[in-house]
Amino acid sequence: MPFSAPDSSLVRPRLVLASNSPRRRQLLTDLGVAYEVRLREVDESFPPHLVRAEVAEYLAAHKASAYASDLAPDELVLTADTIVCLDDDVLNKPADAAEAVQMLQRLQGRAHDVYTGVCLLAGDGRRVVFSDQTRVYFRPLSLAEIEHYVTQYHPLDKAGAYGAQDWIGMVAVTRLEGSYFNVMGLPVHRVWEELEKLGAVGL
Repeated sequence: MPFSAPDSSLVRPRLVLASNSPRRRQLLTDLGVAYEVRLREVDESFPPHLVRAEVAEYLAAHKASAYASDLAPDELVLTADTIVCLDDDVLNKPADAAEAVQMLQRLQGRAHDVYTGVCLLAGDGRRVVFSDQTRVYFRPLSLAEIEHYVTQYHPLDKAGAYGAQDWIGMVAVTRLEGSYFNVMGLPVHRVWEELEKLGAVGL
C-alpha cells in the first residue's frame, strides 16, 4: 500500500504566548489551550494620533512583529495589550504609587472603557488583529479606599492602576457592559473563535 503523507492542514499550530501577564496565562490555561511562554522587551509607545481601540490593536501588532523572524512555520504567537480609556485619555500602567492614586481618583465615580487588542501571527505569515471593548462602572471611592488598594495590592503592572479581579474590583465595580475577561486582559471568547479559524484549537 503506498505511503500517504499527512495533510499539513491537519497539523495543529503550536501556540506561543508572548506575555508576562499571569492573568493571561491563567485564562489560556483555564481555556484548556496548550502554549509556551516566550518573552522579549518591546517598546510600548504608540503614535499620538491613535485613539482607543486603535492604540490597543497597534500595540498588540507591534509586539507580534518582534517575534516574526523567529517563528517556526508551525508556530503561532499571541500578543495582547490592554488599555484603560477615560474619555479619549489612555491610562496605561502607572509609573509609581502616586500616579496610581491619581489614576484611580480620576476613575472613581465614573464609567470608563477597557480595550484589549490581540494579534495572532502565524509562522506561515497569516495574521489576525482584533480588539474587544468593555465598559466598566465605578462607584465613588474615598481617598482612604484608593490608598489602601494601592498600598496593599501594588497595581503598578496594570493598565489604569487596577485589576478587576482584585479587592478594588469587588468594592468599586458596580456593573460591566461586555466581557469581564477582557478587563482581566484577554477576550477569551474572541481568542477561541480566532484560534479555531487558524486551526490551533478544536474539539
